[in-house]
Amino acid sequence: MKQSLQLRLSQQLNLTPQLQQSIKLLQLSTLDFQQEIDRYLLENPLLEHDNGSSGDAPAEGSTESSNDDQRDYNDDHGDSENWGSGSGSRGNGDDDDDFDPTTQVAREITLREHLLEQAGVLHLPARDHAALAFLIDALDDEGLLPIDLEELLEQIPAEIVTQLELEVDDLAVALARLKQMEPVGVGARGTAEALLMQLRLLPDSSARQLAQVIVGQHLDLLAARDYTKLKRLLKCDDAALKAAQGVITSLNPRPAAQWAALTPRYVVPDVLVQKYKGQWTVRLNPSAMPRLRLNQVYADILQRSEGGVLARELQEAKWLVKSVQQRFETILRVAQAIVERQRAFFEHGEVAMRPLVLRDIAEVLDLHESTVSRVTTQKYMMTPRGLLEFKYFFGSHVETEAGGECSATAIKALIRQMINNEDKTRPLSDSAIAEALSGQGIVVARRTVAKYREGMNVPPVNLRKNL
Repeated sequence: MKQSLQLRLSQQLNLTPQLQQSIKLLQLSTLDFQQEIDRYLLENPLLEHDNGSSGDAPAEGSTESSNDDQRDYNDDHGDSENWGSGSGSRGNGDDDDDFDPTTQVAREITLREHLLEQAGVLHLPARDHAALAFLIDALDDEGLLPIDLEELLEQIPAEIVTQLELEVDDLAVALARLKQMEPVGVGARGTAEALLMQLRLLPDSSARQLAQVIVGQHLDLLAARDYTKLKRLLKCDDAALKAAQGVITSLNPRPAAQWAALTPRYVVPDVLVQKYKGQWTVRLNPSAMPRLRLNQVYADILQRSEGGVLARELQEAKWLVKSVQQRFETILRVAQAIVERQRAFFEHGEVAMRPLVLRDIAEVLDLHESTVSRVTTQKYMMTPRGLLEFKYFFGSHVETEAGGECSATAIKALIRQMINNEDKTRPLSDSAIAEALSGQGIVVARRTVAKYREGMNVPPVNLRKNL
């Protein structure tokens, strides 16, 4: 093969460090973004919080063009090197640095602490206290005992078993004591036993007696709502079965539900949407905007000299301030475009949601579709209809008989309305819902209705049936 040299021209996209930084900041959620800004503040001495007062410039970022309408919004963006100094943002100089808000949060007691507190008032030998403690530690998150006593004894260290002379009978006695504690049902071996423990404490009645039989022998049929078979096995009528069902549903199948440890997920809205003078307006949330500026002392020294050890940090600080400004300007533009497209939703709710895809917003704003995707991920707007993620407003569409389009969100809202208004003794099947939608000009298949229903966590027709 003969070797030769060729000259070829080609285009290649190279991401500059500044562009990479802008992309990274744009795709972060508000909380992650604030943590990233805090990291930059610690690493770069040229950056600092701006604790000065905000300017008097009119706010930017409303969907209205009138300057008079902006005077209610005091969101001064400032210049690119002192951007984000609006009121209500982080880093207030008047804050007490010694104040630790975590010390002011009430700590909730755990189920284990609640049960050990009850055990502590019992005058028991050390062995019985230890057996009770082992049982409490073996409970699951629902307050039930998922293992046998023999298995629990094997899990206890052999030296402790020998020292305390623990036996299965000791654990059985401790379990009986545990079942007498609050909440009622704790220590049960399963849901049925937990319900039976609660039923025994209710006043005697025919409904309670029938409920005990159902829970003890036919709980699976009740869960499947097979009322016909239940009435045949129990030899009862609709009224008696309905009364027993009411007693059962008043019980708590998860005794430790109120002690379940739930990790809170905090969300800070990026923009605020409200109706002002008859128009839907959008503005940035001041609490989500960091107050950044260059350290002017260092900046002046570096500008009077050439080079220096902090020259790179100065350039990075300028890039960061500009990237932060670009982030919020892009978020605001996308939010404005979404609100403009979905005005009917804000007026009338989900049933008026219009079909919308990322490409629609990208074309309106002359942005790349990937940029819109980054902006709409983990970004939220506070609206009169609640806290909503940007992506909530996007969805597929279904063509109507009239040749128009209907949003999947609107279809789900219609399905939810039909199910909420259905006769609970004769609930609507997926086929019936599809026919009802067809009557409104929206043609969807039964399997599409089933997919939307399952996506909304709505049970099928047999599980929605009541007596």
